[in-house]
Amino acid sequence: MRALRRPWPQAAILLIMGAYPAAAQVSEVALERQLAEELGISVGDTFRLGSAVDSLIRLGVVAAIYEPRADPAEIAKRERHVRLHLPELAAMLGAPDRVDRFGLELRTGVPPDSAAADLNRSAFGYRVHSSSSIASESSQTFLVVSRFHRAIAVITIVASAVFLLCIMLLKVEERRLDAAVMRFVGVRRRTIFGALLLEAALVAMLGSLAGAGMGYLASAATNAYYRSFFDTGLTFSLITPDIVIFSVILSLILGILAGVVAAGRLVRTRAVVLWSRG
Repeated sequence: MRALRRPWPQAAILLIMGAYPAAAQVSEVALERQLAEELGISVGDTFRLGSAVDSLIRLGVVAAIYEPRADPAEIAKRERHVRLHLPELAAMLGAPDRVDRFGLELRTGVPPDSAAADLNRSAFGYRVHSSSSIASESSQTFLVVSRFHRAIAVITIVASAVFLLCIMLLKVEERRLDAAVMRFVGVRRRTIFGALLLEAALVAMLGSLAGAGMGYLASAATNAYYRSFFDTGLTFSLITPDIVIFSVILSLILGILAGVVAAGRLVRTRAVVLWSRG
């Protein structure tokens, strides 16, 4: 059974209750689940279909209801699809031996690009594209969105680094009396610097873990909302282990750098000045 997908407004589906002419042609069709739910149709129901509302000359019997593969390129179009046997679809549309597009499955090991090039050289009237090139062309919008999100992420990271530096400077400023006392009792500057640096790294680690937890919660809420809104199984927000590891490492680096700046500023100040400012 070969089938073509066609948006249901163009195929003009109309549910008719009652008796049907005995001479009417009957076709077995498969309906997309969302379309079946919207029309209130189940397996075994019969309806009229045709290429236009005024030419509903064929009867369709629902042989199956299927769940289409989730496709990000189709999610915003709000199209619904019906699948028919290819000869019956051609006869209904009045266009035998004509198709808009069809797919070819290659044997294992055959390069798609070379197969497409061979087919394009063999005849005229069609154009063969590999699935990877079609996917790349149709995903340009998603690439733009991804770059936009990346720019937002960079701005957020820079802002968070400045915020973290300010926090560390304020926190170290509050510790100036402790630092002065330690200096008076003979604690070396290197020891004070290391303690402050360790504290900055700990703060950065706890902050990154808290941020990762908030990210997981936000991602789950985003997926739950949009999956319900679009009635799909697509994943709209994804947090991978690579993202978490990168975030933790970046947070540690920024935290340590902020700690180095703040602690260095503190240990370079004389103990008497720190005590007087306290």
